[in-house]
Amino acid sequence: MQKFLKSWYFKVLCALAVFAVALMIRAASSGSADVFLSQTFSVISQPFLKVSTSVTQSVGDFLDRFVHAEENYLKVQELQEELREANKKLVDYERIKRENEQFREFLQLKETNPDYDFATATVIGRDSTNRFASFTIDKGSLDGIEAADPVITADGLVGIVWEVGLTYSHVRTVLDIAVEVGVYDIATRDSGIVTGDISLSSEGLCQLKYLPKESGIASGNLIVTSGIGGVFPKDYPVGTVKSIEVDKSGLSLVAVIEPTADIFDVTEVLVIKSFNGQSEGFGNPAEEEGGETE
Repeated sequence: MQKFLKSWYFKVLCALAVFAVALMIRAASSGSADVFLSQTFSVISQPFLKVSTSVTQSVGDFLDRFVHAEENYLKVQELQEELREANKKLVDYERIKRENEQFREFLQLKETNPDYDFATATVIGRDSTNRFASFTIDKGSLDGIEAADPVITADGLVGIVWEVGLTYSHVRTVLDIAVEVGVYDIATRDSGIVTGDISLSSEGLCQLKYLPKESGIASGNLIVTSGIGGVFPKDYPVGTVKSIEVDKSGLSLVAVIEPTADIFDVTEVLVIKSFNGQSEGFGNPAEEEGGETE
C-alpha cells in the first residue's frame, strides 16, 4: 500500500482529482455544471478507453492465433511430409544413379574381361587409424566373397580382400606393406613387385621393387599385373611410374608408383570372385601372415 501511495500513478490521480474539484467549483459558480461533467468524464475516461482498445486488440489477436493454430499445424505437417518425400526421392535418385554408373563399368569390364566373375560392393567403413587406407565393404561370404579376391575399380587395382564375414569384408589396399602384387612395365616388359611403403602411403603412393638395374623404365610408364601366382588377373592396371632410383643395395631399381585407382576416396568397388588362371585354395592372407581375423 505504501508503495502505491508513493507511486507516480497515485500522484497523477491526486492531481486529476484536485483539477476536477477545481473545475466543478468553477462550473457551479458559472452555472455550466452539465457541460463541465461531460468534459470532465471525457478527460478522465480517455486513458481508460485507450487501454480498453489495446486490450481488445490483443485479445482479438490471441483468439485469431488460437483459431488458426490447428490449421497452421496441419500445414506444417503437410510441408514436413512433402520434405520427407523429396528427401526419399533424392536418396533413390542417387542410389539409382550410382547403380547405373556401376552397371556401365561392369559391362565395360565384362566386355574386355569376359572371364571375370564380379560382385559389386559399396564401401561402408574406413579405419581412420590405418595408414594404408584399408576399408570395409558390404559384401561377404553370403555373396560368394572369399579371402584373397582382388578388389578393383574401372580405373585399376585397389587391393585385396583380407578378411571375410557373412555380410561384410575387410579390404587391404595396394598401399599396404602386407600386400604384394606381381607386375610388369608394359613398355619395357621388366617385372617386379608392387607393395606398400610407410613413408609413401600418406601421399597415396606405393613402390615397385626388384627392377633390373639395367631396366629402361621411365616416368609415366604404365604398370600392370603380371598374373604370376594366380592371385591377381593378368594385365590389369595398377599405376604409373612417378620416379625411379637405385635400391639401397645398389643391385636393383625402385620406382615410386601412383595407383590408377582412387584409393583414398573410392566408394564403389568390384570384387573379382573368379578369373581364368586364378589359384585354387589360396587361403586367408590374414592367417598366412600369422594374424587373427577381427
